[in-house]
Amino acid sequence: MCGRYASTRSATDLAALFEAADDTGGELEPGFNLAPTRSVPIVRVSKSLESRAVSLARWGLVPRWAKDTAIGNRMFNARSETVTTSNAFKNAFKRRRCLVPADGWYEWQKLADGSKQPFYMTYDDGEPLVFAGLWETWGEGPLMSTTVLTTDAHGGLEGIHDRMPLVLSPDRWADWLGESDDAESLLLPPSLEVIAAIEARPVGKAVGNVRNDGAFLTERVEPVGVRGVEPPVEQDGAPTLF
Repeated sequence: MCGRYASTRSATDLAALFEAADDTGGELEPGFNLAPTRSVPIVRVSKSLESRAVSLARWGLVPRWAKDTAIGNRMFNARSETVTTSNAFKNAFKRRRCLVPADGWYEWQKLADGSKQPFYMTYDDGEPLVFAGLWETWGEGPLMSTTVLTTDAHGGLEGIHDRMPLVLSPDRWADWLGESDDAESLLLPPSLEVIAAIEARPVGKAVGNVRNDGAFLTERVEPVGVRGVEPPVEQDGAPTLF
């Protein structure tokens, strides 16, 4: 599950990082608490520009066959295990894959006392995280929308939540953006080497309110009432964002 993340780099910085054209029109608004339905940056292959492009997309994919945009409110994640067969995502997977740049993402761990501790997952060296994504256009506008692929958490991160974004290392960026029908191998979870570089940082509960924004949301805190991180209990499903 990935329902909140931070992406604070400017369009200029993202264009340089991904060797892409800036197609955001100066409208990119960096955020430390991005939630579904927000406009977020993606990197895609633009046929009209004949290059990679940094574009803005509504987080929550709206399939072309949708009657309205409301369906996108719950399609902010796509399971990597079913993305090739899902009616909502399979066409975008074949033809419209994208990179979703991030500083880090948030997950909520359920503790033994029933409370939930938010964590911020980020590379410990400050390098950008890149999620595997899909993009789509809808309507006469057209509206561009996106979704983030998820996979099984492992390498220790499963102790916080059983799912995580499908993180792509730089050597996989070009292959993910390619229009290949043989991309199933790219759906494998990130390597242990990639996972080992990710810091799981306990943060304050203010991130649970989408109206809160700012670097303070990513600052390390000591979880109240415990020393360090409490072992997780068995979860009934994805933790509620509060």
